[in-house]
Amino acid sequence: MFSKILIANRGEIACRVIETAQKNGIHTIAVYSDADSNARHVRLADEAHHIGGAPATDSYLRGDVILDVAKHAGAEAIHPGYGFLSENAEFSEACAKAGITFIGPSADSIRSMGLKDKAKDIMSRAGVPVVPGYQGEDQSSPKLQKQADQIGYPVLIKAVAGGGGKGMRLVEKTDDFIAALESCQREAAASFGNAHVLIEKYLTKPRHIELQVFGDNYGDAVYLHERDCSLQRRHQKVVEEAPAPGMSDKMRRAMGDAAVKAAKAIGYSGAGTIEFIVDVQNGLEDAPFYFMEMNTRLQVEHPVTELITGQDLVDWQLRIAAGEPIPLKQEDIPLIGHAFEVRLYAEDPENNFMPQTGKITHFSCPPQDAHFRMDTGVEEGDEVSIYYDPMIAKLIVWDLDRQGALRQMSRALAHTAVSGLKCNLEFLGNIIRHPAFAAADLDTGFIERFRQDLLPEDKKADHNILALAAMAELAPHSTGSDPWDFTDGWRMNLDLETTLTFIDHDEKRDVKVAYSPEAFCLTIEGISLEVKILQQGGVKLDIAVDGQKISAKVIQDGQDLTLFYNGTVSYLHHFLAGAEGEDDSGGSGVIVTPMPGKVTQIMINDGDHAARGQPLMILEAMKMEHTIKAQVAGKIEGFSLNVGDQVSDGEILIRIIEDQE
Repeated sequence: MFSKILIANRGEIACRVIETAQKNGIHTIAVYSDADSNARHVRLADEAHHIGGAPATDSYLRGDVILDVAKHAGAEAIHPGYGFLSENAEFSEACAKAGITFIGPSADSIRSMGLKDKAKDIMSRAGVPVVPGYQGEDQSSPKLQKQADQIGYPVLIKAVAGGGGKGMRLVEKTDDFIAALESCQREAAASFGNAHVLIEKYLTKPRHIELQVFGDNYGDAVYLHERDCSLQRRHQKVVEEAPAPGMSDKMRRAMGDAAVKAAKAIGYSGAGTIEFIVDVQNGLEDAPFYFMEMNTRLQVEHPVTELITGQDLVDWQLRIAAGEPIPLKQEDIPLIGHAFEVRLYAEDPENNFMPQTGKITHFSCPPQDAHFRMDTGVEEGDEVSIYYDPMIAKLIVWDLDRQGALRQMSRALAHTAVSGLKCNLEFLGNIIRHPAFAAADLDTGFIERFRQDLLPEDKKADHNILALAAMAELAPHSTGSDPWDFTDGWRMNLDLETTLTFIDHDEKRDVKVAYSPEAFCLTIEGISLEVKILQQGGVKLDIAVDGQKISAKVIQDGQDLTLFYNGTVSYLHHFLAGAEGEDDSGGSGVIVTPMPGKVTQIMINDGDHAARGQPLMILEAMKMEHTIKAQVAGKIEGFSLNVGDQVSDGEILIRIIEDQE
């Protein structure tokens, strides 16, 4: 076993590797960028070294700098985590030349699976079923269009060097193909430095089921059962579970044998994942499955496999890289119970999942035990940066069966709270509690199919939430002689009444409050409620509304309130008349940046006329493209941005002088 390793990554995966390494008595070395000087992985490691600027291209992708640090610090091995350099064959080779072990597969294995078209050829020759499609060298638009037309729509355009849902577009009819192709190629070139794509037949009711495999340096390989990763949005996984619901032992063995065959075909060593797409149009039993790709690294969702097998996959990686054989024979790998993982992201589901940045002012979750685990790279007080993926944490649960694990996840989500920026907590809860999900009616189109249930429109705080907000504001004042000592100009009068105004989705919501020694009487939109404060401690607030106890977590940051109640997350602002200005100088013709980013494409010029809804430009931020569209029709005025320009949060992008009717 190694005595000192360097972790060439950041965030939760760096923290995860550090945890197992330190349990094995291994000295851990972290690396960090300008943006991560006080990050959690830096705080946890035994030592840490600065490697460059905040952008990943200046730091975490600088293999030469990281290797120099490893040699200087005396590291025997480098664990790449996932992303960044984890599937970089050149970095693996450079480590070998420097006499440092790369905790992962060989450079040849990475190259074999690194390009999706080549990987499909290898798997086909090895007898592993592959999805029908085109992966030829001719990358001209007419050729690709012709192949897509021959395959038959819908088709999937995939960057051959892609991963993590990047460089992928679904095309449902021939008229949309060229625009989707160009967008995919742009994203592929920007993300991977390779615009080459392949075309695949898109299955209309697929499930994404992947097999965790391990190989060693002695020619052996095993699979540690499967994970169902069908719950996806824009081809990025949202919820994962293990084992796949409805999977028979016969099909598990068939897929497992195919996965081992795939690993052995390239002489694989270390942790890897064989991803299959399964056509469940006629159910899962004996459904046809096809090789999709192989990830030559540890996966984000590896914890669910750990919980159903009782194995530490990072420990396996370390041992195999150190020259030990696979720890268990295939027949000795257990499968016990059921596990779920959800990815908690700093993003706004109500605003097309726009990534969020900023300081985490509050972060709490249940205590970890046999049923609940949290993997995270941040803590309360840390920043979510514009430079990296906005994942806050992974919440993972286990129980003896799927229904028990569902209950555990529902409870874990209900007892988790994040404030300071918006997150997808409520969205995740809506998935877990959905009847179709509980019934395992799964495929990769689940989220779009049930979008109205998972992302209800016109969401507003209900009366209980407004009552909680009002009591959160009044509670600090209700124990003194004057429960009305706000700074909004209000003074106690004979009626002991006031009105609290909250901004809820840009709408003012009034809560009229009358006070007596026994209770508060609230009037909300003509409805009267008798409310008592039962208990308040920290962020927890218990009140009684017309005799019924309701509980919530309420986090206050100045006049902003984040309320976690009954599976919902509400963001309210306590409006104090006269203490803040109302901005009426804007207008829908002024378009500001939704977040910091880089201009990658411009479709208009200064002086042009824009139609309402017309795409104007594309911003790249948080590894995603965001199309900026005109909200009104009118003339573009004073536009001076260029492709490649960096824009800051809240910066005015475009002014449109609205047409006069």
